[in-house]
Amino acid sequence: MPGNLEFIARLVMAAALGSVIGFERERLSWAAGLRTHMLVCVGSALIMIVSAFGFADVLGGEHIVLDPSRVAAQVVSGIGFLGAGSILLRGEIVRGLTTAASLWSVAAIGLAVGGGLYTASIAATLIILLILAGIKPIERRFITAKQRRQMTLLAERGTLTFHTLHDVLGPSSARVKQFVVQQSDDSPEHDEVMITFSRVSQPEYNAICEQLRQFPGVREFRDNGTHT
Repeated sequence: MPGNLEFIARLVMAAALGSVIGFERERLSWAAGLRTHMLVCVGSALIMIVSAFGFADVLGGEHIVLDPSRVAAQVVSGIGFLGAGSILLRGEIVRGLTTAASLWSVAAIGLAVGGGLYTASIAATLIILLILAGIKPIERRFITAKQRRQMTLLAERGTLTFHTLHDVLGPSSARVKQFVVQQSDDSPEHDEVMITFSRVSQPEYNAICEQLRQFPGVREFRDNGTHT
């Protein structure tokens, strides 16, 4: 069985690897940040150590058989309550799924460190960090941009505000990324309203367009298409 210094080194390593993932979440101001990820990783490592070595003194007894993976296995399902706490529902948009997944992944890293799988835990940390920080710009460039649509409306002065837009669209107003109102150059008694929607599918966008076309104050509607 490893000595005390080895156990301490595993816990310190778990804290260090968890901090790498946690710092990436902390800089984006998510609820589960640096300390949360460090605690999850260290706690998982300790549970793994207890599961693997904590019952060594009773294994010598007659007719005693223990499954060393049983305690550690509960981390996989037990970490779910922390992940659920980081998930937020805003209108129809779910936020925090990536942070919940990072917590679950950090727990797995902690289990690997506690089990002495150092190479696997370090490799997993680097891969997870690459996914969180490196893939996001690519996702934003090639995926999110394609789900962003923009329209321009000509509406009677003061009739279409952000509050009235929220009333008209309901939960779909959570998709609004940008809302700009300015006086129309061609018609001073009208406002030119530019609205940008993010992460909206084509059927959702069609439904939004139909709702805005039926708004009493709207006099002209122009679809600007995909906006990047």
